[in-house]
Amino acid sequence: MAEAPKRDPQIERPANQRGAARFAAVQALYQMDVGRATLEDTLAQFGAFHLGREIEGEQYLPADADFFKQIVTGVTKHQLEIDPAVDRALSDGWPVERVDATLRAILRAAAFELLRRKDIPPRVVITEYVDVAKAFYEDDASGLVNATLDAIAREAGSSLTETR
Repeated sequence: MAEAPKRDPQIERPANQRGAARFAAVQALYQMDVGRATLEDTLAQFGAFHLGREIEGEQYLPADADFFKQIVTGVTKHQLEIDPAVDRALSDGWPVERVDATLRAILRAAAFELLRRKDIPPRVVITEYVDVAKAFYEDDASGLVNATLDAIAREAGSSLTETR
């Protein structure tokens, strides 16, 4: 049996860059929500200072800047469609506005991809944002993210077994 070719860890894979873009998009959406920053200011700040740089001792992975911008802009543009979809997927009595701001940013970004980016398999979107939730929370928030996004994907008519 032949050995699998070794990967060069220095070569950035597009998937890693998309994951970093998703993580940064959640941070940007949080900043816009809590800090009331404008879309333009947030995009400029993240483009100049956050994507792929070290900030306060934290190394940010190189991110797909275009994908980051698509997510943040898409959430802003389609929020009137996204928030009701998230509300329907959450437990009764817990509208998206009642959810913690970081969790709200995660759900909005993921919902945008599930509802508007049909070129990305739903299972990939869900897995990526569950990982983002795990980066922010130590408790069962990742389970809530998984269940909520699964419900949004199903309501949108996505097959969760698609690999596209």
